Amino acid sequence: MADDRNRRRFTDPRTAAEAAFKAATTAKPAAAPAAPPAAPRPAAVPGAREMVTLRLDSAVLAHFQKDGPGWQDRVNEALKALVPASED
Repeated sequence: MADDRNRRRFTDPRTAAEAAFKAATTAKPAAAPAAPPAAPRPAAVPGAREMVTLRLDSAVLAHFQKDGPGWQDRVNEALKALVPASED
């Protein structure tokens, strides 16, 4: 019965491990030269929002969340009120 199991195995674990090792350690052929860089993108679209991660005190977060959905907009408005107007 053990012979039946060995004959059904399509790959030998040692052969598979050696093939994986060889693939991982063999130098890859040099890639084709990279395309020339595209035209520079504008720094930012005026008025666009950017997703960020911000750590706030729980009391501050609770203050803005107490009125329900839209709290991120309220935080944004409060921060904009503190930033001097830019001279674009």
